[in-house]
Amino acid sequence: MKKGIIKKENRSENAIVTGYSSGIGEAICKILEENDFTVLKLKTRLEDSLNLEKEVKQLLKNKDLDLLVNCAGLGVFKPHEEISVEKIKELIDVNLTAPILLCNLCLRALKKTKGHIINISSIEATRHSKFSALYTATKAGLRNFSLSLFEELRRSDVKVTNINPDLTKTNFFDELNFEPSSAKNAHLLPEEIAKAVINIIKFDGVITDITLRPQRLEIKKVKK
Repeated sequence: MKKGIIKKENRSENAIVTGYSSGIGEAICKILEENDFTVLKLKTRLEDSLNLEKEVKQLLKNKDLDLLVNCAGLGVFKPHEEISVEKIKELIDVNLTAPILLCNLCLRALKKTKGHIINISSIEATRHSKFSALYTATKAGLRNFSLSLFEELRRSDVKVTNINPDLTKTNFFDELNFEPSSAKNAHLLPEEIAKAVINIIKFDGVITDITLRPQRLEIKKVKK
């Protein structure tokens, strides 16, 4: 077995990771697969709660689940009155509703394996920034959901971890008017978040909440 992840009942462990196609989610999938996890990739859009429920229930009929990583996320940073109702709904659906729904759908399977839920929140869940009211609301909601859910699941031996990454160099910023500085100590890389995920899984105990930050805070404006 690679890198110290222990197989359960002589089988490889299964994980669901959202946001697996790019950025932090893609890096997490890669490191999980290097550690003999099988990543079960959902096809349904996270905003489509009805079909998402059907897909997850069908998937878990024949498979055990050991790890759920809610990583998919969207961002918008502008005056709140300038955000469309459609965009508000999309952010809430992807950043908050989908993780809560997936936890609900996967809990019986995770209780069976004494599994682990890891929610990727944001540094913005821990503070109050200008032009971040909507994004902060979704990520703070996810963080507090995670912390409360851990208290609920302790006696079931299901671990719950919330991770708050600061500026990470990914395509998250493609549609935004700013991005992290290219200076090495002013941003994190997706691979560093993925390494943290593996260390959290290996930890003999529960890391309930962790914030990961670069040394410097440097951002640059981008013209769109």
